[in-house]
Amino acid sequence: MKISVLTALLLAATAVSAAAQSGPTPQEQMACRGDASKFCAEHIGKPPEMNACLRQNKTKLSDSCRKVVESHGG
Repeated sequence: MKISVLTALLLAATAVSAAAQSGPTPQEQMACRGDASKFCAEHIGKPPEMNACLRQNKTKLSDSCRKVVESHGG
């Protein structure tokens, strides 16, 4: 019993970690395209830096992009 519970917890943790690390969908990218160009152009092609820049500029983002940033933990 203990082994199956531990296995289930490890699988759940892996799934959550993978979901958190997944990149934006094409629709999410389109929602943030204008904001990314406006506020974070120097980070285009550098996903970690772009994500950090968008989070730093969250109050300036369009509603649709802000929702994307928040859905990815920002």
